Amino acid sequence: MTAAAPSSSPTVIRPTLYELFRAFAVVSVSGFGGALPWARRKIVEQNRWMTAEEFNEAFALSQFLPGPNVVNFSVVFGSRFGGVAGAAVALAGLMGPPLIIVTILAMLYARFGDLEMLGRILIGITAAAVGLLIAVVAKMAAPLFRARWDWAPLIAIAAFVGVAIVQWPLPLVFVVLAPISIACAWMTR
Repeated sequence: MTAAAPSSSPTVIRPTLYELFRAFAVVSVSGFGGALPWARRKIVEQNRWMTAEEFNEAFALSQFLPGPNVVNFSVVFGSRFGGVAGAAVALAGLMGPPLIIVTILAMLYARFGDLEMLGRILIGITAAAVGLLIAVVAKMAAPLFRARWDWAPLIAIAAFVGVAIVQWPLPLVFVVLAPISIACAWMTR
């Protein structure tokens, strides 16, 4: 049994199992330092399988699940469009190619890891990954700030300030802000 594509978004296209595998395989080999920017670009901007808001909602769910967010997202997204088979092929597409690449790179690193030039290359890749992550966070936040200026962006800003600036532990910020966010959502419905 497969899940139906959401009826609230008439422009959303339903991917096949092969397209799910291929999309997540492309995302996985494109995402040095993080696959989220590439997943959003592939799913929302290029293939239009989800709207920006739907992507944000699915990714938010993925953050609550244990494990890496993008891995969780591949399972959530795959199951939405292909049930258990969709979840399996999306996960295989996301995890398979990097497993092969990392195994080969580990063998090469064991042989050539002490080269100074390799360290400089890795520093450059890290800088690029940080830039991509900042760009995708800005793209994901834009709908929140454009659609309305109510409690949701304020909760996001409070979480950022608490964790990044004040450097409170994430569990503490979560325990404080989650009930506030739930109460605000409940009152506005």
